[in-house]
Formats: sequence, structure tokens, C-alpha cells
Amino acid sequence: MLPSSSYNFPGEQILHIPLSDRWLIYHRLQELMIDCSCLANGSLRVQVNNLREALLIRSTVMQFLASRQELVDWLERCWPDSAEL
Repeated sequence: MLPSSSYNFPGEQILHIPLSDRWLIYHRLQELMIDCSCLANGSLRVQVNNLREALLIRSTVMQFLASRQELVDWLERCWPDSAEL
């Protein structure tokens, strides 16, 4: 399940992510050139400027926190069977 988040002001979100995954997610978002920082309370602040960044953030968080079944279900929704096309 994805972490809860709260808005501070437009464009900024605070993600409540387990400390064990926070640094991995932080570093991946840095590689994607998404403005983020780790806060003293253990949460992760991310700056969301557009839809592309929102999708990259969601995908990155899912990569680390979603269960295998959640990832399989998501992939099946994104890549429908070619027989259905």
C-alpha cells in the first residue's frame, strides 16, 4: 500500500514512508531530478511541478513499497492482453 501524504501548499507533498525505504526513494527521486528532501521527523518532502513528476514519484514509491501482487495487477492494467486490442 502506498504511503499517506499531506499537502503543505500547492506543489509540495509530505510523504510518510518507512525509514528503511526513505533513503532509497530519496536517491532515486534525485536521479530523476525531482526536488525532494528528508525531514527531521522521518518523512520525505517532494516538490510536484507537473503530471510527469507526479507519475514518476508514484512509480518510484510503488517500486519500493507495493507488494508483488499489487505490482503485477498494476502492470496487467497498464499492458492489456494483445487479444483484447
